[in-house]
Amino acid sequence: MARNTLARSMHDVGLAAWFGGTLANAVALNAAAAQADDPARKGAVANVGWDRWTPVNAAAIGSHLIGSVGQLAGNAPRVAGQRGVGSMVMVKTALTVMALGATAYSRALGKKVSAQTDVPAESGTEPASTTPDDVASAQRRLAMLQWAVPALTGALVVVSAFAGEQQRASEVHKGFMSRIIG
Repeated sequence: MARNTLARSMHDVGLAAWFGGTLANAVALNAAAAQADDPARKGAVANVGWDRWTPVNAAAIGSHLIGSVGQLAGNAPRVAGQRGVGSMVMVKTALTVMALGATAYSRALGKKVSAQTDVPAESGTEPASTTPDDVASAQRRLAMLQWAVPALTGALVVVSAFAGEQQRASEVHKGFMSRIIG
């Protein structure tokens, strides 16, 4: 089996940044924005941080996806021949699609919130009583999604670890023999 270090590295580094960046922003950035003295500045502080993260996140996601395709191509014989690998690929693909969807929806909501830079807020994801309804609604959805993206990408990290375990020589041998014997 040929090495595919570049694809694996792109996959892993991209996923690490996607997971870690969204988790750090959810844990720290949104809470830090609440520390601004002026309620009209709280949302602006969070918006600046999330807007600066967006291009880095897009690059991380792109790297992860390119690496994923490269790994899939490099492991095509194992996917076809080793029992359990195809199922793992399907789970990983489903999680990736869900994480992409949650990320895209979060960005759409974030754009709605950041379009109005001087809107009062309690934090990056908590509206104030005077926050306009459309922005407040977007913030409430973002409050949930800020945890959904790291949860989904964290699940991808776990499935990727499982995939690595499936590549142990003993597992490959067992998986191919299981497929042949039935």
